[in-house]
Amino acid sequence: MYKVAIVTISDKGSRGEREDITGVELKKMVDNHKNYKTVLQTIIPDEKIIIVNKLNEIIEKNEVDLILTNGGTGFSQRDVTPEATLSVIEKEARGIAEYMRMQSMNITKRAMLSRGVCGIKNKTIILNLPGSPKGACENLEFVIDTLVHGLDILKGSATECARK
Repeated sequence: MYKVAIVTISDKGSRGEREDITGVELKKMVDNHKNYKTVLQTIIPDEKIIIVNKLNEIIEKNEVDLILTNGGTGFSQRDVTPEATLSVIEKEARGIAEYMRMQSMNITKRAMLSRGVCGIKNKTIILNLPGSPKGACENLEFVIDTLVHGLDILKGSATECARK
């Protein structure tokens, strides 16, 4: 069972001015999947240094396998989640973010405006998801099963990836 942290990035949510629907919906998805369990759920403001510190803290202290961020991936001045994530990760996993955007483009052309990234630090995958509940859940649905194999490889439990 892979341990998941869900980090909602929202100024209003962190101040209690907006209910966190996206994090709640992501938790339902994660906990309904046979390979994952949510072990941490939190809300923080759209501040790059706070995001960086929280991601590093989660990786160092909670020994999670997957961090799902939601929010802060758009074009607004306050959207800095991808930049924060890029400063934390050691390896980028571009294919995951590209695939989510590609699949999302079949639903809405606005998906091209998502700047979310994905990468690895130590043995943890960080995946940026959109802030909207619908967009976040759709994007996670596109990759949640395949991420199991990625985590298996990262953790050393899968050694053969080639298919015949």
